[in-house]
Amino acid sequence: MNNKNNEKSIRKIETNGVEQIPDHERTAGPKDLFRLIFGGANTFATAVLGSFPVLFGLSFQAGAWAIVLGVLVGALILAPMGLFGPINGTNNAVSSGAHFGVHGRIVGSFLSLLTAIAFFSLSVWSSGDALVGGAKRLVGLPETDLSLGLAYGVFAILVLTVCIYGFRFMLWVNRIAVWAASLLFLLGIFAFAPAFDSHFAGTVAMGQTGFWAAFIGAALVAMSNPISFGAFLGDWSRYIPRETPKVRIMLAVVLAQVATLIPFLFGLATATIVAIKAPDYIAANNYVGGLLAVAPSWFFLPVCLIAVIGGMSTGTTSLYGTGLDMSSVFPRLLSRVKATLLIGVMSIAFIFIGRFAANLVQSVSTFAVLIITCTTPWMVMMIIGLIVRRGFYCPDDLQVFTRGETGGRYWFSHGWNWRGLGAWIPSALVGLCFVNLPGQFVGPLGNLADGIDISLPVTLGLASVVYLTLLRVFPEPAEVYGPAFVARELAPAGLRSGPKKAGSSFAVEREQAPSPQQAPLQQASSSQ
Repeated sequence: MNNKNNEKSIRKIETNGVEQIPDHERTAGPKDLFRLIFGGANTFATAVLGSFPVLFGLSFQAGAWAIVLGVLVGALILAPMGLFGPINGTNNAVSSGAHFGVHGRIVGSFLSLLTAIAFFSLSVWSSGDALVGGAKRLVGLPETDLSLGLAYGVFAILVLTVCIYGFRFMLWVNRIAVWAASLLFLLGIFAFAPAFDSHFAGTVAMGQTGFWAAFIGAALVAMSNPISFGAFLGDWSRYIPRETPKVRIMLAVVLAQVATLIPFLFGLATATIVAIKAPDYIAANNYVGGLLAVAPSWFFLPVCLIAVIGGMSTGTTSLYGTGLDMSSVFPRLLSRVKATLLIGVMSIAFIFIGRFAANLVQSVSTFAVLIITCTTPWMVMMIIGLIVRRGFYCPDDLQVFTRGETGGRYWFSHGWNWRGLGAWIPSALVGLCFVNLPGQFVGPLGNLADGIDISLPVTLGLASVVYLTLLRVFPEPAEVYGPAFVARELAPAGLRSGPKKAGSSFAVEREQAPSPQQAPLQQASSSQ
């Protein structure tokens, strides 16, 4: 970050909410975006995902190919989601108002909210379990509800503190976390190399029944990791100057996901060792417990450090966006700080209740997968909208809901764009029907592909087809493509319509983009 006062700025509480970030405050760059994305995924949670190919019965080599395929495909889908922040100076949920309507963007806000709470909880649980488990092997700390509760509480409070201070403090934490966690994972090479066998065969070989189901399933699990970042990239990229080359931003997103192959392959390699030396842990789907069982004693301290560092980086990237989105839903009641504090306290309560009172850990893991299934078509439609609009957005009109106003380019039908909602709702529902998580959740159509979970490709394809069809059959107003004199050039054939007549929610009267003062926005009270 090019900020001479960076050391002072990290000690100041961020006051910016979802309103457009002023140009003079946009001091971040693609490298900072890389650190935040990679830092948020360079954890035990990703290593656990890397163990899934072994849990599915694949060999090491087949598992490695499945992980690489899933990460690369997911990264390419994710990359354009990093562009909305620099273009509009706000988070992706608010930017989605351009395609779902200024009221319809609440869909994105609640998807982000639910995803963040789920992943924050899972981050605290997994990191706390790893920390206590490592401390037990290292110094004999008893693994009791009290020790686990203390670990969860310390993690949650530290994460909440960082998130209250805001973006720059979070970026500082991730600058340290990226390198520290990476070095500790690479240190694992020396810890586990003597026991590692790259020829681990698994239980399902190519050509046998069930191989492709396991391979595709493992690839989709890996793919879900980059997809889970889709709703949050704007939280961080909004601090990148708008003139930053788009290729650099997308490259930072892709490289950050490629870098996650470090924890992914760590999880895969160590899972093969656990499968040989402690197969009961694999049978019980307890990767972290198995890792601690087979790790040399000198590696227990790195395990504890990875748990602390990874928990901090993942937790902050999740909870920060949660507070930001909640403040955007209730802009008159909650500032970013108040919303972060409120959601943080609620999340901490949920963490303790879900772990000790209701035993919801497995349920939250399942819920996180289902939320990603619903978020995927939302992402696809955002990307299609970005391409169709040729990157044209009016950031001021996106803030209509936040300011309590009506009108503007993205008012559509009383703030709702039924084209976007009409494509997202059926795509999300059909995607949920194809989910196949054995022992957790199997949708009504989950067994149509011989046990393969094809929910993500189904919802991706369906959202693309339905959304493009609706845009072609029911063209959006020309003003969403830019000023009148370029609307005919920017709107693709079949997606054009003339300027609305005077008296509509938006009338294009000039051959240049109207200033915020010229935009026909009326106070909500006067429009009723």
